[in-house]
Amino acid sequence: MNLTELNRECLLHLFSFLDKDSRRSLSFTCRQLREVFMDPCLWNLLHFSSPCELRRDNFVLGPSLRYLTVCWYSSRVLQVCNIEDWLKSSFQKDICSKHERLVSTFLAQVCNMCPNLLSLTLSGCGHITDQDLTSMLQSCRKLRRLHLENCVRITDRSLEGVADHGVSLEEVKIDFCRNITQTGLEAVRQKRPGIRLSAERSADMIPDSKPEERVPLRRTLQKVLLFS
Repeated sequence: MNLTELNRECLLHLFSFLDKDSRRSLSFTCRQLREVFMDPCLWNLLHFSSPCELRRDNFVLGPSLRYLTVCWYSSRVLQVCNIEDWLKSSFQKDICSKHERLVSTFLAQVCNMCPNLLSLTLSGCGHITDQDLTSMLQSCRKLRRLHLENCVRITDRSLEGVADHGVSLEEVKIDFCRNITQTGLEAVRQKRPGIRLSAERSADMIPDSKPEERVPLRRTLQKVLLFS
C-alpha cells in the first residue's frame, strides 16, 4: 500500500508524529499530503524555541490552535533584548531591530485567526508590549492559562488587562518580569480572586530607571553630603 492510499484520518495521525519542518517537507511531495498539512486540526499545539522560527513557513494558524508557546532561552535575551532601550548601545539596538517586531506581529495574527486558544506561554520575549498582551486577551476570550517569563516590557498595565479582559483565565504566572509591581499583583487578586496568580521574583526585582529619573536622587545625596 502506498502512503497516499491511506485515508485522511490515518494521514493526520502520521503527520502528528513529525516536527514542523518534516511535515512541511512531506507536504511538498503531492497535493493530497499538502492538503493534510494545511488541515487546521493538525495544528492544535505550536511550540517555538526562538522568534526566528516564526518566519518559517512550516506551520498553520487556525481555530484549532489550543496551546501556544514561544520560548527563547538564549544569552542574547539577557545581554541584548532584556535591556531597557535607553541603556542599549547602537550595536545592541541594531541587533534588536532585526527581530523586535517578530513576536508582536505573530501574536497579532493569532488574535485574528485563533479565537479558541486556551494556553499561552511567552518566555524570553523581551520585545512584547502591554498592548500586545491586552490585544491577545481581548481577542482570545477562551484563554485559561497565561505564563509570562523574563519579558522586560511587561508592566502593571498587562495585569490591568488580565483583570479587565481575561474573562476565562484560571491561572496566571508572571515570573522574572522586573517591571511588575506588588501593587499591580494585589490589584489583580482583589479584582479577580478566582485566578491562581503567582509571580516568582517579578515584584521583588528592581526595575531599571531612566537616567533623568536618577538625577533628583543624586542631587539629594549631594546636598546631604554638603550639609552634613
